[in-house]
Amino acid sequence: MLEAVIARSAADLSRVLEAALAGAGEGWDRVEAVVRSVFRLAARQPELLGLLREMGRLGPPAATQMTLALEPLVQRASAFLEAEMDAGTMRRYDPRLLLLAIYSTVVGMVTEVEVLRALGEEPTARSLVRRRADVLQLLRTALLVEPGT
Repeated sequence: MLEAVIARSAADLSRVLEAALAGAGEGWDRVEAVVRSVFRLAARQPELLGLLREMGRLGPPAATQMTLALEPLVQRASAFLEAEMDAGTMRRYDPRLLLLAIYSTVVGMVTEVEVLRALGEEPTARSLVRRRADVLQLLRTALLVEPGT
């Protein structure tokens, strides 16, 4: 049963991200579209992201199955980041490590409800929108190369 849940969850996440990318433009617009889609998913189906986060904590074989299911997305995202770095629009860094940092930041901001409460923020629709804007600003600042630098 766990294998079926993992397969379904990975497929659902893949479908959401693919839909976001299909409507996105180029460069930063693609990053923003993915982040926005994850935050929308967190608002509509918070259990899905929480489940995927927990699967990673279980270790093999559950984490291995999830990793394999999401590998095509990871490869595509790594290639995108590498191309943006080669074009000079994003700062040079290891793309897979960068993906891990982005994943941890975005998923943590939408799934770690008790941590947010401990920091004095109640998880509401309004706070979710504010966190999304903050995450996008953080990523923009961290990733994008300013023209002329």
